[in-house]
Amino acid sequence: MLLLRNLIYWFCLCIFCLIWIWVVIISMAFPNGVTWSTTVWGKTLFLMLDKIIGLKYEAFGQENIPDEAVIVCCKHQSGWETLAMLTFFPNLTFVAKRELFWIPIFGWALKWRGTIGIDRSKPRLANQQIISQGKICHAKGVSICIFPEGTRIKPGYRGLYKKGAARLAQNLHMNLLPIALNSGEFWPKDSFLKYPGKVTMVIGKVIAYDAAPTPEELIKLCENWIENEQIKIQGVGPFAPQNRQNPTPLYHSD
Repeated sequence: MLLLRNLIYWFCLCIFCLIWIWVVIISMAFPNGVTWSTTVWGKTLFLMLDKIIGLKYEAFGQENIPDEAVIVCCKHQSGWETLAMLTFFPNLTFVAKRELFWIPIFGWALKWRGTIGIDRSKPRLANQQIISQGKICHAKGVSICIFPEGTRIKPGYRGLYKKGAARLAQNLHMNLLPIALNSGEFWPKDSFLKYPGKVTMVIGKVIAYDAAPTPEELIKLCENWIENEQIKIQGVGPFAPQNRQNPTPLYHSD
């Protein structure tokens, strides 16, 4: 039954994307058109996951989302959070590896939405790109989503939190908004199969850009909140870490 549900999901996903890509292209002719079309895309995929796979979600702390633009620092375990960011933050762009732009339809939509694509093999150049393009986003009132660990992390592990988000926050005087989630327990990395259940996402209170004097200390505040929250929400899905009380044994990523 699980395999059948996933086959139906992927079939519906492919058909929908082949149709919706034309909506995205047409939307480019209108102000904020791509933002609208990609937001609808994300919400539709959420609906497919719910109705076909049985993968639902519960979001806490939505009242903490401010009206002004922020740097969203989100735990990254699967592709689920990309859909979540599109759904809960319609006026938002991403910082992501530029290789994602090569993915048909999905990557093109990210690029058209204004995603800041970086070359992770050149950290100094990447930082310059983030700052320069981040200024443009800030001026437009657009929030910026950064996955501070830089890649998807297996449930139960903690990646090395890079200070780029904190540096950007202090440069542009934008607050950080931390987010914890357990999506990887239902949507394993590089897996064809998605599993039924309920993803929990928790949105924390903003962390002021001047809450710490240095980027290193600022990102540590963000990291501590996220990882402490991970302990509370993990351990419920089929790919949950075996030891619920020890979610971060090493700086390690899969």
